[in-house]
Amino acid sequence: MGEAPHAPTKVRLRVGRITVSSSLLGAMFLMAISAVGPGFIAQTTTFTAQLGATFAFAIFLSILVDIAVQLNIWRVVGVANMRAQDLANRVLPGAGYLLAALILFGGLVFNVGNIAGTGLGLNAMLGMDARIAAVLSAALAVVILAVKSLGVALDRILVGLGVLMILLTLYVAIVSQPPVGEALRQSVMPETLGTDVFLATVTIIGGTIGGYITYAGAHRLIENGQGGKENVSAITKTSVTGILVTGLIRVLLFLAILGVVAGGVAVMEADNPPAEAFHQAAGEVGLRLFGLIMWAAAVSSVIGAAYTSISFVTTFHPLLEKWRGSLVTTFIGISLAVFLVSGQAPDTLLVLAGALNGVILPVGLGIMLWVAARRSHDLLHGYRYPKWLVVIGVAAWALTVFMALQSLGGIAELWQ
Repeated sequence: MGEAPHAPTKVRLRVGRITVSSSLLGAMFLMAISAVGPGFIAQTTTFTAQLGATFAFAIFLSILVDIAVQLNIWRVVGVANMRAQDLANRVLPGAGYLLAALILFGGLVFNVGNIAGTGLGLNAMLGMDARIAAVLSAALAVVILAVKSLGVALDRILVGLGVLMILLTLYVAIVSQPPVGEALRQSVMPETLGTDVFLATVTIIGGTIGGYITYAGAHRLIENGQGGKENVSAITKTSVTGILVTGLIRVLLFLAILGVVAGGVAVMEADNPPAEAFHQAAGEVGLRLFGLIMWAAAVSSVIGAAYTSISFVTTFHPLLEKWRGSLVTTFIGISLAVFLVSGQAPDTLLVLAGALNGVILPVGLGIMLWVAARRSHDLLHGYRYPKWLVVIGVAAWALTVFMALQSLGGIAELWQ
């Protein structure tokens, strides 16, 4: 991406009565497919195998919470026309630096998993050596993010990857013949509501909007010149649609795996449960499609993690913005080096990064809600922030606080 934000491209899409430019579509898909990485696929497979059709309720509930969080963060960041770390520093000096440090560390560690996912994806699709595949995929991500002329096309690349994942997963979901009626019924009337369902809900909420992910699209729209209260309607619709796109991919993936699980296949006994589910559903073609979906999900998450994590530091000094391309390359290079040395992110770092990501969400959301409720006169340029939106934001914030307390247990375990 170049040293300065590029002008929005001219392609436009009609969403309801709002015309959405391709730059807003790019912001929407950046958030959506940043969430759909290797961990997203693994979580969905595991919980579908454990809970069956009841997992539909956890997905439905998580989408409602995700919308409440996303509506508030996108609207505050968008109307303020200021990145989250800069807003945080205006509310509490130093808070933005802390938020940036947490997101940079968490994004770097989890990006090792994304790099690994690109290798696994091309290995399943083409039989390519996973390490070579990871190097090639990392190089592609660096080129897309660091070369200005290709950065202009980033929005369309993101939309293309998102549509590709949706269509391929839809095909496998149809072939696996899942019990759709049962899944629909249990999405609103689950047979059981035990702690396992609640923990699954909390886990996938963190995986969808935790860490850097929830800020990815919001920062992108600011760089594309789509911020300001005059764009609030388009910002609102695209923020919700971004969550719905993520939800659609999860629903399709859930249905694809549910069809296999309902047929009696014990996918969790396989070395690679998601790949086994796709293989059982559609044979050799299914396995190749899984590889393509995994690669698309992983490489888009590499792009999302690198772009958003670096966007949290470039506003602190003009030289950092000037060196953005080098910072992106270094970020991806470190992630790749860790993968090549260890084959995966070290377990201790994963636990620590996961716990810190759990803390980031309530801290960041809390700051945004404070801006909405108490600083709209200056930071939001006099915009009258809807009270109902603050109320649902506070309700979602309370749940994220619980999630943070749960995740902090991971840090305690490191010292035992």
